[in-house]
Amino acid sequence: MNRILVLGLGNWVLKDEGVGIHAVHRIQQTGLPAGIDLLDGGTGGIFMIGILQQYDHVIMIDATLDTRPPGTVRRLKPKYSADYPRLMSAHEVGLKDMIDAMVLQENIPEIDLVVVSARDVQEIGMELSPPVEKALPQVVDTVHEIIRELR
Repeated sequence: MNRILVLGLGNWVLKDEGVGIHAVHRIQQTGLPAGIDLLDGGTGGIFMIGILQQYDHVIMIDATLDTRPPGTVRRLKPKYSADYPRLMSAHEVGLKDMIDAMVLQENIPEIDLVVVSARDVQEIGMELSPPVEKALPQVVDTVHEIIRELR
């Protein structure tokens, strides 16, 4: 059986930047099938390589800065760091470096990336903007859909 990790990334105190963390907490409330691990990865970084390499499949949830309306949810299958959309500045470099390092080691899990277009990333605050908050159920549904496909 595949080892699967659901990983939320982001900064909890920078509003929409923390959508991955909010999503992980929401998923924890709704529950996951047995054998699926859930992790609040904070702002990620190189230190997480060893953790991610223990899994066959990682579902990452993160905010992205793009031109789409805030709250837009997309599912991506990036292979290399260059395939990743522009993520939040607080952890983008660490995440891309981590992906490149795992590729070089030839030890990288399959990755699904669930991204949410952010609106408010400059102000300090633990609440999400209304459109990003409204997108959380879709994020949770997308994660559950990916898990069903993997099982």
